[in-house]
Amino acid sequence: MIKDKIRLAFVVNDVATEKENYTTIRLARRAAARGHDVALIGLGDFIYDWHGTICAMATIASKTKFKNDTNFLKHLQDNGSKRKRIEVEEYDILMLRSDPAEELGSRSWAPSSSLLFAQIAAAHGVIVLNDPKHLTDAVNKTYFQGFPEEIRPATTITREPDEIVAFLKAHDDKGVIKPLQGSGGQGVFIINEANRQNLNQIMEAVIRDGYAIVQEYLPAASKGDLRMITLNGKPLEVNGQFACLHRFSKTDDPRSNISAGGGVELVKPDAVAMKVAEIVGPKLIEDGMYLTGLDIAGDKMMEINVDTPGGLTYIEDLSEVDFSGAIIDDLERKVRLNRQYGGTLTNRQLAVL
Repeated sequence: MIKDKIRLAFVVNDVATEKENYTTIRLARRAAARGHDVALIGLGDFIYDWHGTICAMATIASKTKFKNDTNFLKHLQDNGSKRKRIEVEEYDILMLRSDPAEELGSRSWAPSSSLLFAQIAAAHGVIVLNDPKHLTDAVNKTYFQGFPEEIRPATTITREPDEIVAFLKAHDDKGVIKPLQGSGGQGVFIINEANRQNLNQIMEAVIRDGYAIVQEYLPAASKGDLRMITLNGKPLEVNGQFACLHRFSKTDDPRSNISAGGGVELVKPDAVAMKVAEIVGPKLIEDGMYLTGLDIAGDKMMEINVDTPGGLTYIEDLSEVDFSGAIIDDLERKVRLNRQYGGTLTNRQLAVL
């Protein structure tokens, strides 16, 4: 148990739907094992009480060194029916780790509501990561267009089929079409000569539920992409090892996402990938994006995950490097600094300090 205990709460979609390979579970397990107070809060579990305090019905983790993530998650889910009412404002840090795409069908209200609760908590002195005001802007992929053009593929966002056709024609009839809101490779289509005849059906399927984002095809993506974790606006590195995975397709499916069945291997990012991370760093810092996942193909960033950057469990298991421990170290440092400054630092300062 460490000397300076912190209180750390994680916001997830729902404790009951968490999985053992989720980065959130690894972080929560490591924090609880150090003796920190750890709570998990579902998107629908917040309470704004009549005293003006942000509270929640939370699942409390035992301060036990569980053997693995599987056992820890079982412990959490077994305790799910024994939720405890907590005052979120008594916690030092609130980590926002929910995936908005999972709520599009039945709970579209949940992500935006939780961000509003998180903004109030931040205004009341809780360190909220990533910064909830900018996460409101980043709820869909239009946020991506705010990064420098140099590292973005050519893109159009529309619901007009003629616009999509014109864009593809201008880019050798090759491109990627996907929903503006989504994750995990869901609804992603590669357009090329092999399936050009199905374009009308593909467009209809994507724009049926909202805007489509259409990007130029990046030849480098045929070999997969890199998932690089950043912390405080910089690539996460521990003892010379970067938290970086090469993700690649193991089938005819062009998607390399782990959730879509893609393969993974640990890699050291090359100079080109590091340059991309360097270019996006200032905006990550400006927006308070504490922990992110950059998806890089060649010299372009295909996507950025600011809600639930994942892959950390795979990276740790392959490298045997304690990256999650390094993140917990950094959270402890932020709380320590905030206490030294008497709680006067702003949430945006603390987010990437």
